[in-house]
Amino acid sequence: MNDQATPPAPSRPDQPSGAPSRGGAATRVLPGGRAAPRTPSRTFGTVALIGKYKSPLIAEPLADLARHLAARGVEVLIDRLTAAHVGSDAAGALSLEEIGRRAGLAVVLGGDGTMLNIARTLAPFGVPLVGVNQGRLGFLTDLSVDRMAAAIDAILDGRYLAESRMLLEATVGPDTGAPVDPTVAAAEPPATVLAFNDVVISKGERRGMIEFDVSVDGQFVTSLRADGLVIASPTGSTAYALSSGGPIVHPSLSVMSLVPICPHTLSNRPIIVSASSSIDVRMHAGSEAVVRFDSHSDAAISSADRLRVRRSDHDVMLLHPDDYDYFHMLREKLKWSETL
Repeated sequence: MNDQATPPAPSRPDQPSGAPSRGGAATRVLPGGRAAPRTPSRTFGTVALIGKYKSPLIAEPLADLARHLAARGVEVLIDRLTAAHVGSDAAGALSLEEIGRRAGLAVVLGGDGTMLNIARTLAPFGVPLVGVNQGRLGFLTDLSVDRMAAAIDAILDGRYLAESRMLLEATVGPDTGAPVDPTVAAAEPPATVLAFNDVVISKGERRGMIEFDVSVDGQFVTSLRADGLVIASPTGSTAYALSSGGPIVHPSLSVMSLVPICPHTLSNRPIIVSASSSIDVRMHAGSEAVVRFDSHSDAAISSADRLRVRRSDHDVMLLHPDDYDYFHMLREKLKWSETL
């Protein structure tokens, strides 16, 4: 098990008012999926640049943006992994934890996978994020490289839309209420991991289906025989959950989706529960599975363990251009309204 959740850090002097808080109270979301414009109490005087891991394509736009920000008098930070792969001066590069403590804003160049990893790492520090898309879909990274400089100028000038998105918190550890199975090795101590998109329990490389019980707030829901289960945030509803037949959930909603993966019983359908709920998954005896968190880290789980998923105390704040429209993004990315 890796990728432990990072403890929150104290607020920074250049952090804008209305930093992310549980429940998204800092952000008002308008009908039609548009977040309300918000002007920061202070400008973003320190901006971190973080690029897609081992991608040579980010070097030139990242260097151009760094020069552009410096010309505006903005202090530019860069993380160590990005600096190592774009030929930047590694001596002044920082760890993501150091960036979390110092940056007022982080610009992420890459695809949604890069944004997922950075968002859950920086969320405990309350750093707002801007995504520049160099991937394929770009549900989270909505700026193009071509309009990057102009859009970030507008954000620095206070013209943007702020959107607070919930995170999931998953804990995997021994199930104190389960009977001891002498054939199963002792489980590791409980570990807690954050996920932005989803927590997925799956059969991994094993053949056949896995069997497990699902409970919500201590109430038994079902015994499921399937290839797995996706527990998704609203942000993750357009990821693995969507391909498994789940609904698209507007990011302003405080809910979690439970989406079975290829269930044996076809009447097992997706369920939407409140974000205030606690979801427990327990494996049946003889079943073993893999739990994946945003596809960035994973843990093994057996009948001696329990997976618990709840809403995290930390939210992610995304900053968008002031013409951002959630439904326009869906039409564009999912190719809706196109003539067949």
